[in-house]
Formats: sequence, C-alpha cells, structure tokens
Amino acid sequence: MRSQRISEIEEYIYTHKTVTLDELCQIFQVSKNTIRRDIEEIIQNPDIVKTYGGVMVNTQAKKPLVSFAERNVKHQNAKRLISARAASLVEEGDSIFIDSGTTTLYMLEHLKEKRITLLTNSIEIMVQAIPYANINLISLSGTLNRKTLSFTGNNAARLLSSYNIQKAFLSATGITLENGATNSSPEETCIKEMAVKKSMEKYLLADSSKFSSVSLLTYCDVKELTGIVTDKKPDSDFCDYAAAHHVSLIIAD
Repeated sequence: MRSQRISEIEEYIYTHKTVTLDELCQIFQVSKNTIRRDIEEIIQNPDIVKTYGGVMVNTQAKKPLVSFAERNVKHQNAKRLISARAASLVEEGDSIFIDSGTTTLYMLEHLKEKRITLLTNSIEIMVQAIPYANINLISLSGTLNRKTLSFTGNNAARLLSSYNIQKAFLSATGITLENGATNSSPEETCIKEMAVKKSMEKYLLADSSKFSSVSLLTYCDVKELTGIVTDKKPDSDFCDYAAAHHVSLIIAD
C-alpha cells in the first residue's frame, strides 16, 4: 500500500537524516518517478525538506526529533513489566544477548544478582552492567548510532557470530503475522538477524502498541521465536498462529 510505503520512507529518512532518491529507489524497489511523488507528499511535513538529489531531516524545524529518552517514556509502565518478566527467564550461568531498545533497557534492573555472560550493543545496558562483577560483559563494536544509543553495523554482527548464545532478548518496531518482527534500520537489522541465528532461545519483548505495526525490514518470522513477552494478549488469529507454531505468549502483569 502506498500509505504504508510513505510511512516507511519517512521513518527511514528520520533514521538516516540525509538520503538520496537513488538510495530510496533501491531500498523500496520502486521507480524514481514513484519516489518523487511520495517525496512530494512527505515534504508536507516541515520536519523533512528537499536537498539536491534527495531529502533530509530539517534540523531547523520547530518540532524536535524524538530522542531515545523521549521514546523511552512512551508505554513505560508496560515496558518495565515486560522487562521484569523477561529477566525471570534468565538462569544462573546463562549466556544472553540483550538488544538495544526502550523495553530491553530495563532488564538489567532484574539481573544484578545473577552470574551471567551478557552480550549487547546497547550503550545504556553496558553502563548499567559495569558495577556488577558477576556479569561478564561483552560489548559489540561498530558505528555509534546516537538516536538509539547503540553500536550498529556489520562489525557488531560479525563479532556476535563468534558466540553461541543461550537466550536472546530482542526488540522490534512492529510485529505482524505476515511480516514478522520488523525494524527500520538496516544497520541494526543485521545484528538482530545474527542474534536470532546464534541463539538457542529467542524472546521478543514488545508492548501491545507494536502488534499490527510494520516497519521497513523483517529480521525474524514469528514462528522462529521461542516466545513473545508482552503486556496484553494479542488478537485470536495471532494467538492461534503462535500456538500452532509452539511460540509461547508470555503476558507480563
């Protein structure tokens, strides 16, 4: 659908700040004429402006960009409940991966006393883990993404590929039966894909607002997950699919 594509293009522009028309044509697999028509609609938003050969985020716009801290406030109570329930799945001696995100961020509060090996690309989680000698912290290297406060890119994914992980705790921008767990950033998606590949158990942490939402890139099908930790039971179609494919729906309360 055009409306969905426009929404995804806008999110891609916000993530990458400056993009070319050729880049958008390649990413979204549409013609330059189609992209031009989409851009004409997108630039009705004063946060995004045309440049020579592309578009960029307008840093002079009155409306500020949504920072990591601001995104963290949304659905905060649900996120805290979800992260606490997810942390209860971690056992002594586990090797785990914790994804960057505003829900996974709270897991460390509940893992302080456990002896674990922790791999992460999230700077916030690294900082939280530093005081605890019982946590063997392995940080992924890569390019700093200031919007998500994480290290991203192929270097981080390659380092992650060296490890065998027992449990991965993942974040997503959206999740649907048709498109699976989705994310807007190619640089983060490669890390998420590797975490799914290298982990014995895969848990998605997603509050109820993420269901029926789709972003640019799929990194995991629903049936690949071990479980989904959320705050509300999803619709019956989703529940039936999860049961048929042995995906646990874990409701945090």
